[in-house]
Amino acid sequence: MGVDFPAKYQDWTATDPLDLFQASILKAESNPKAHICRHLGQEARDCGNLVLWLDCDREGENICFEEAIDLLGKGIGGDLLCRLDIEKAYHHFMECTGFRGNEARRRVYRARFSSVTEKDILKAMDNLVVPNEDEALAVDARQEIDLKVGVAFTRFQTSYFQGKYGNLDSRVISLEQLLYGPCQTPTLGFCVQRYLQINTFKPEKFWTLHPYITHNGYELQLEWERNKLFDLDVSVMFQKFVMEDGIAEVTDISEKQESKSRPSGLNTVNLLKVASSALGFGPQMAMQLAERLYTQGFISYPRTESTAYPSSFDFKSTLGMQINNPTWGGYVQKLLDDGFHRPRSGTDVGDHPPITPMQPTNEDMVGKDAWKIYQYVCEHFIGSVSPDCKYVRTKVEFSIGGENFRCIGQHVMVKGFTSIMPWLAVNEKNLPQFKEGEKIEVSKVELYEGKTSPPDYLTESELISLMEKNGIGTDASIPVHINNICERNFVQVQAGRKLVPTALGVCLIRGYQCIDPDLCLPDIRSFIEQQITLVAKGQADHFRVVEHVLQQFKQKFIYFVKQIENMDALFEAQFSPLADSGRALSKCGKCLRYMKYISTQPSRMYCGTCEEVYYLPQKGTIKLYKELTCPLDNFELLIFSLAGPEGKSFPLCPYCYNSPPFEGIDTLFGASKTSSSGKPGKGAGMPCLLCPHPTCRHSLIAQGVCACPECNGTLVLDPVSAPKWRLYCNMCSCLVYLPQGAHRISTTRDKCPECESAILEVDFNKKTTPLLDGSTLYTGCILCDELLHSLVEVKHGKSFFKRMGSRGRGRGRGSGRGRGRGGRWDDPKMSFRDF
Repeated sequence: MGVDFPAKYQDWTATDPLDLFQASILKAESNPKAHICRHLGQEARDCGNLVLWLDCDREGENICFEEAIDLLGKGIGGDLLCRLDIEKAYHHFMECTGFRGNEARRRVYRARFSSVTEKDILKAMDNLVVPNEDEALAVDARQEIDLKVGVAFTRFQTSYFQGKYGNLDSRVISLEQLLYGPCQTPTLGFCVQRYLQINTFKPEKFWTLHPYITHNGYELQLEWERNKLFDLDVSVMFQKFVMEDGIAEVTDISEKQESKSRPSGLNTVNLLKVASSALGFGPQMAMQLAERLYTQGFISYPRTESTAYPSSFDFKSTLGMQINNPTWGGYVQKLLDDGFHRPRSGTDVGDHPPITPMQPTNEDMVGKDAWKIYQYVCEHFIGSVSPDCKYVRTKVEFSIGGENFRCIGQHVMVKGFTSIMPWLAVNEKNLPQFKEGEKIEVSKVELYEGKTSPPDYLTESELISLMEKNGIGTDASIPVHINNICERNFVQVQAGRKLVPTALGVCLIRGYQCIDPDLCLPDIRSFIEQQITLVAKGQADHFRVVEHVLQQFKQKFIYFVKQIENMDALFEAQFSPLADSGRALSKCGKCLRYMKYISTQPSRMYCGTCEEVYYLPQKGTIKLYKELTCPLDNFELLIFSLAGPEGKSFPLCPYCYNSPPFEGIDTLFGASKTSSSGKPGKGAGMPCLLCPHPTCRHSLIAQGVCACPECNGTLVLDPVSAPKWRLYCNMCSCLVYLPQGAHRISTTRDKCPECESAILEVDFNKKTTPLLDGSTLYTGCILCDELLHSLVEVKHGKSFFKRMGSRGRGRGRGSGRGRGRGGRWDDPKMSFRDF
């Protein structure tokens, strides 16, 4: 189920964003076309009891109440109904079952489980509980808060900045994506904070001593106990002391056996971090691959926060499935022969077991990318039941000229899990044998000069860690938040999966910091989660918590609106005002001054005198159309042309395109007339080819020829297509080529008496005229006239072309040509849809 506002709040221009804080909300079915309600209603007709098998987390509990308790309906009959729905595929199961009333509530049970093994399923059935309404209400609270806060801030700041700066919208994928979100914005804040640390960092010079000794064939560089100094004179002084002494005396030798622990179970966050840092997949891509492997049955459910295996987990069988793998099968066999180890105790949050392999597969079956995910899942699972890595760490300490130095060696005794996960192996460094009190000559002493360096840009893996640490998002939503800030061009992913904020992303966060830093800090999400946790524990009333949080955000919103000029000042310094952008192109019909054409997406016209913006069709070229004007508003017309030899060209009036003067105008190419922000959407509006003006020479009435054979549109003459004259549909992709090489082709006000199509006037080239007496001027209907009919070619309208190719009757008038004869049309009203 999705949460949204009722229809009356959907119009951005008619709704004050402040009103959204008190607006009602509704829940709608996410995919009504799936008919899940109808199917589940039929399944539940003869059921007497209901056992809910859903995720054992707050979201799962919310499903229980939204869809199973509050909407219980109709009759309850006989058999026990058990529905296993771990993936939430049937998450609104009970909305449609019809169970209702208090009596029905007493026959609804909740199964709590952490895995789908037989033992856990039977145990859950023997210990059924009542669904937890407090946890369900906690999710309701979060959804309502996120919706109202996010939409209110988003609508205001998008409307405020929309069309204000010439090179701003080119940095935003669409006009409606200057979004604010209680999770998304702090996520962007982490990236910008690192960016600011890098840009404000001031490097400092430092110096460190590097003495070298040679012993038993080993040349060793010793580490200085002071590490580094920031004073050159002092560093040179210590170098002089060391060089004057020239003897390194061994003062202490220590050996310590250490171990590197095997990993605990694999959860979603750790999988995403490894996928980004080691496999090169973004979080969104990694989850898509993991979910595909899950639906194919190769791995377990990939959305889990738990790292602890359930006590009933069958490690032996899971390992046994991997014996035949050519890469790690031998290691698994040895592990089974020698005895595998119990995994480390992890965290069990009660949702799902850690991610593990379920069936063997290979790269050919799942593909290269999915195989990388599967391979890591297998290696992590095998590593989690392998021995720890054990090694000996040796530290030798030296004294030279009163300064202390050391060298450290490591020797692996037992590789353990690093045999299957070699990227986590301990780096071995062998040292020669030393004796305490032994003196060794120093071969050289280097004074190394370096500079402190700023931190690098955040990687996706590091960002995921910060989000997890600060409670931003869940295992399911973390990839979505990161993907959102990338898709909306707030950050860009660069080499090494590093997240570099764009100018837009930096301006947004710095703007929030100038007005109200809470809006972009992770503390704001922590505050919300604390309140929601109180609801989940039954320690706070759901209604009061939502009211309290929304009231605080409402006050922040009011202050934000009053202080928006502070953010605008940052935008003004970064982006170009519309008055300084673009080039003069056409005259405004209101002030008769030239308007500027701004080609950056979304392309638009801007009148500096009237301070008006007129949006244009996208992804094409715009030119002035012979300085012709619109008879309705006196704006100069433009010609829009799509790329390619088959691209359409059509005239348009900037004012009519944005404010259609006639009601009921169909939108261009089926696009919506306006965006949700009230502005013309991408490729939407009323060009001349849709205008029904009765006398304008550029309107549909004047340039329309006949009905389109493939849709409800009209074939219109392309006014600038010479010498390759053509007709195109004003609604679909149908294209009709007219006689090529003609000097001129134009429509007339006459109609064909047979089919009511517009009569065309063709002025042929003298050298290529098809007229027998060498004349060039000819008029006729392209559908009924045999000559014109033989000279047209339909590019996309195949059914239209075939029909014309076999039948037709024409009536032509020319200075040297009479009339054609032929068969008669079956459909004189041009109803091509029935062909």
